[in-house]
Amino acid sequence: MALESLRRAGAVVGYDRYMELVDPALLVGKTLFSSPMKKEMERTARAVEFALSGLDTVVVSSGDSGVYGMAGLVLEFLEREGLLEAVELEVVPGIPALCAAAALLGAPLMHDFASISLSDLLTPLPLIMKRVRCAAEGDFVIVLYNPKSRKRGSYLAQALDMVAGLRGADTPVGFVRNAYRPGQEVRVSTLGACDPEWADMLTIVVVGNSASRLAGAKILTPRGYYEKYA
Repeated sequence: MALESLRRAGAVVGYDRYMELVDPALLVGKTLFSSPMKKEMERTARAVEFALSGLDTVVVSSGDSGVYGMAGLVLEFLEREGLLEAVELEVVPGIPALCAAAALLGAPLMHDFASISLSDLLTPLPLIMKRVRCAAEGDFVIVLYNPKSRKRGSYLAQALDMVAGLRGADTPVGFVRNAYRPGQEVRVSTLGACDPEWADMLTIVVVGNSASRLAGAKILTPRGYYEKYA
């Protein structure tokens, strides 16, 4: 679906880094617009402008556009501008980064999990840490997006220390950087032995629940089949 959308598009809009991930052959002859991070509103407005001019327009996201991606902003823009009837919106499903990371780590998401972004650009830090604490207290497997940036060097360490205090230092944790892209890195450890410095903005961090364990070099969160049926 994503490939077909790009092939038929007359215009393609996206964040600089994500536009670079698109096969250049798919962009030949199309109207292109890219911009850096924190220019999401500008990209959305330009995409809608292209669409209203009659161009079949694609907004490129990474992973799945409905998971910390552009789908929500585009839909909200159309709603606020009264354009829901004027512009037909189709959201193409993708592979969320948490699913890609989980596949490389083994099977850490086999039971209930919570996904939390540590970016406080749009969400206050106290609320983020409250969500981490509540997820830890609820014994969810925890997936952490946007764990680190130049301005946010300590948030991940704070979050992991909080979870370790509630769940134990032996809890497995996985770090996946650039899942299924050039430069892919996978590290598996425990909360007591891991180094938050392993992470950057391209990393997904997955923290196991109280039942999760290391199975060789993989993380396994049992669903409970053996306990019920064996």
